[in-house]
Amino acid sequence: MSRAAELVAALEDRDSLAIVCHDNPDPDCLASALALEAIAREAGVDEVAIAYGGEISHQQNRAFVALLEVSLRALAEIDVDDYDAVAFVDHSRPGANTELPATVRPEVVVDHHPGDPVEGEFVDLRVDYGATATIFVDYLEDLGLEPTSRLASALLFALHRERLDFVRNPSAREYEAALDVFPNADLEVLNQLYGSAFSAATLDAIGRAIATRQRRESSMVATVGRTPETDALPQAADYLLNLEGVDTVLVYGVVDDGIRLSARSIDPAIHIGEALADGFDDLGSAGGHHDMAGGRIELSTVAPDVAPDARDLLTVVGSRLPERFFAALEPEDEE
Repeated sequence: MSRAAELVAALEDRDSLAIVCHDNPDPDCLASALALEAIAREAGVDEVAIAYGGEISHQQNRAFVALLEVSLRALAEIDVDDYDAVAFVDHSRPGANTELPATVRPEVVVDHHPGDPVEGEFVDLRVDYGATATIFVDYLEDLGLEPTSRLASALLFALHRERLDFVRNPSAREYEAALDVFPNADLEVLNQLYGSAFSAATLDAIGRAIATRQRRESSMVATVGRTPETDALPQAADYLLNLEGVDTVLVYGVVDDGIRLSARSIDPAIHIGEALADGFDDLGSAGGHHDMAGGRIELSTVAPDVAPDARDLLTVVGSRLPERFFAALEPEDEE
């Protein structure tokens, strides 16, 4: 039995399914959720809800939801216990990168991120793939399901944004998957998604990152300061990575009551996910891929004696995080 058939078998006796995206979902996560919804409907699941925590602030992500008419519900609005099954897409660790408590154990998990093994009725973790959307393209092909124009457009945009546009270590399968869904995609919708405008808050955040950058050899750290838009951090990191001679970037900022981290690296000798975990996992949660990673730190662990709204908070945070990052990038001394 193929993995796609196993997924259908895990769904066909369910009347309802809650598909839980990771917090602040990106196109890879959202397109994967749409694909799983289509497969669940085909398997006879009557009620499907796609839920997320955090916010959707990246201008392209907002356009993605609007143009593709993605029906989303905030996790705070639903009770996952009311559903026959819970599915995680593009994340796999209960209690990590999701507002759901760690006690919620999914029946279905589909992800491409590295991590500890997860228990569930159906678990498909493919760390050799560059995107979760790629896995769902495989499922659709195995099941003989032709994606609608809406779904094909979502998957194609996700593949490009996750891996192909930035050539972030894509596997050959990402290119093949893009070709597979291209014939059904609506290119006009894709043009609109790529043409979506920056918000003023995002532009301000990127400007602060440029102004505050600190460089040590080929590595750089910058802050966006306080921002309401979590998605401004990876955009700033991508932008700074274009600077000549820079191959590794960390951008951090204060979002709500926590510190968000976003890192990028094109240095093959650096696994940025491991570096971020080594540098910051004791303060919160951090990790990711060889070339891109993220994390969240509680303010109280970095600046326990400073009020969250204090004017000198950013100064205190800025005096501690950059050195941790630069130290995490240094090779360990061999015995």
